[in-house]
Amino acid sequence: MAISFIARLLSLGVMAVLGTASHAEEYPARPIRILVGFAAGGSTDAIARFYAQKLAVELKTPVIVENKPGAGQIVAIKALKAASADGYTLYMGTGSALSQTPGVQRGLSYEPLKDFSMVGLVATAPGVIVVNRDLPVRSLRDLAAYSKANPTKVNFGSSGIGSASHLAGEYLSKVAGITMTHIPYKADADIVQAMYTGSVHVGIAPAQGAVTAISNGKLRALAVTGSHRLKELPEAPSLAEAGISGLEGLDPYTYYGLVGPRGLPASVAMKLNAAINRVSREPTSAAQIQDKYYAYPRSGSPDDLRKVIQEDTEKWTRFSKYVNAAG
Repeated sequence: MAISFIARLLSLGVMAVLGTASHAEEYPARPIRILVGFAAGGSTDAIARFYAQKLAVELKTPVIVENKPGAGQIVAIKALKAASADGYTLYMGTGSALSQTPGVQRGLSYEPLKDFSMVGLVATAPGVIVVNRDLPVRSLRDLAAYSKANPTKVNFGSSGIGSASHLAGEYLSKVAGITMTHIPYKADADIVQAMYTGSVHVGIAPAQGAVTAISNGKLRALAVTGSHRLKELPEAPSLAEAGISGLEGLDPYTYYGLVGPRGLPASVAMKLNAAINRVSREPTSAAQIQDKYYAYPRSGSPDDLRKVIQEDTEKWTRFSKYVNAAG
């Protein structure tokens, strides 16, 4: 009897130790993957890879970017929704997926504020309205006049149906009275390359993908989104200076927010949020994000990201009468 009692005590002791060890295994204990809804080489991919590299250092575990392009980021979103809510699968959402498309299109297969767990706002990015050098226009007013005189000739490229470049292009077209045919691609880099060949006339792209091409004289900037000029493009007016009422609403062009599947533990979300904030606030990293990627690093709480998504969704819901989100 005494031996049996001791054996039971030992067994309970082993179970307690194993349970304690299990609970003591701190997140993260294995590699984290960040899903991106675009092909490699675009601005979202670049931002995701920069933060992945920095987060790997902060969290002391590998952070891998996995590109899942297609269907207006739905391929990546489906993969996120199917993943376990344990913090090992995240998604670098963009303004188009988190608020712009949900604001203008009904019947989506996801609802950002219900299906995602907020982690944190990563960065915002201005856009640049560009044209290929062969198009005889130097301002948005010129573009409107040219398209009116050539109603079937002008097209614009985007990084896919429902992307920021698509929705901004649709909005620009309707508000400014510019007639353009939409040509979707898979990434921002594809738009710029197509414009080099002359097969695409107009594009709206993050500054990261446009500044070099403009500086090399391969593309011409007509305007930058927002209320002020970019220091990298001092000759390009802001939309506030373009003289066309209503275009100010395109600021910001897009933003990047890290989210997880619904049900992500608060402790995991806060640990990830703190790591993002450290990267965004670190002076060298912040300068690199601005100088190399032409984006503005942001920080804040998960609730701050939720507020950004709510407010931007409401704005694009108001804009929906101007936008054909289906293509």
